Amino acid sequence: MNASSSKVSYWLAPITAGFIAVLVGFTSSVALVFGAAKAAGASPAQIGSWIGALSLAMGGLTLALSLFYKKPVMIAWSTPGAALLTTALVGVPMGQAVAAFMFCGFLIFLFSVTGWFERVMDRLPLALASAILAGVLAKFALDAVRAGQTQSQLVLIMFATYLAARRVTARYAVPIVLIVGVATAATLGLMRWDTVTFSVTQPSWVTPEWSWQTMISIGLPLFIVTMASQNLPGVATMRAAGYDTPVSPVIGSTGIATMLLAPFGCYAVNLAAITAAICMTPDAHPDKDKRYWAAVACGVFYLIIALIGGSIAALLAAFPNELILVVAGLALLGTIGNGLAVAMKDEGSREAALVTFLVTLSGVTFLGIGSAFWAVIFGSIVYVAFKR
Repeated sequence: MNASSSKVSYWLAPITAGFIAVLVGFTSSVALVFGAAKAAGASPAQIGSWIGALSLAMGGLTLALSLFYKKPVMIAWSTPGAALLTTALVGVPMGQAVAAFMFCGFLIFLFSVTGWFERVMDRLPLALASAILAGVLAKFALDAVRAGQTQSQLVLIMFATYLAARRVTARYAVPIVLIVGVATAATLGLMRWDTVTFSVTQPSWVTPEWSWQTMISIGLPLFIVTMASQNLPGVATMRAAGYDTPVSPVIGSTGIATMLLAPFGCYAVNLAAITAAICMTPDAHPDKDKRYWAAVACGVFYLIIALIGGSIAALLAAFPNELILVVAGLALLGTIGNGLAVAMKDEGSREAALVTFLVTLSGVTFLGIGSAFWAVIFGSIVYVAFKR
């Protein structure tokens, strides 16, 4: 291999990992963001502004934090938060909704600057953190298997491609699967090209209207689900991958970004878990200390989306859902296996880790709080009981 081809190979892996992370993160939940914006009565221009503001926050923070810490730091929008807002924002004036978003951002910043959240995470055993990670990611692998029920031909071709590519070039197996998957979907007539249009994002300002009732009824639940269902597994993902990135300043920056960009539609951003795992595997870069370049690439792609949010959203929406599920499931296989291996390694904490994994995988929601939070609660109870 000559010097030029070696250099191309050096940069291709992290750039590809960053693109796949954006592809998976964006397409898997952009419909929820659209739904939340529509529930608030947003116009088409305001929906584009929401996508632009969220992408700007995700891209800017991912790029800046990854370059600053020289470690992969991935920021995403709050997917459970968007699901919450699709029903909570119905009938709520847009100005009051914006004020609730800003209140949520303030609470995130408060909990980070005081160090409360980081102190809780530092006491979480590695086995439980790894079990949370495996449980969160295993859902995507299961969805990839289920995708075969609706598009068996596409899924089987992609899976066969993955097996063949892993034998030849393991590092680029997932990108090859993506390319073959798109080509196969196009051949089968599954690509929805008619939905693709070009438009530049137009920021749309909404002046906040302060209402303590809305802040309590929307801002507080949005804060809880974002911290428990997003930031908690996000930190667990970093710890399980062996990165000791400071938690408080990173999460604090997401609170500041949420407050600043809330008038444009940024309802909440947080640490990523799924997309972060994609950029923290050896496929992103064989050198663990260089994998932050995958996060940097992800940040650049998000900034591009921020400029032409409507067009990129339409382009990614053209892909069949089954294609996205298979790409995500295959990209996360190694991380799932490693998480389970670490979680089950110590016999003394194995049962607690298993409980944590199963509760996380269940996807149960209670009092509006996602399964990752309850997995920590029940897993910790079992862990303390058996350790004592």
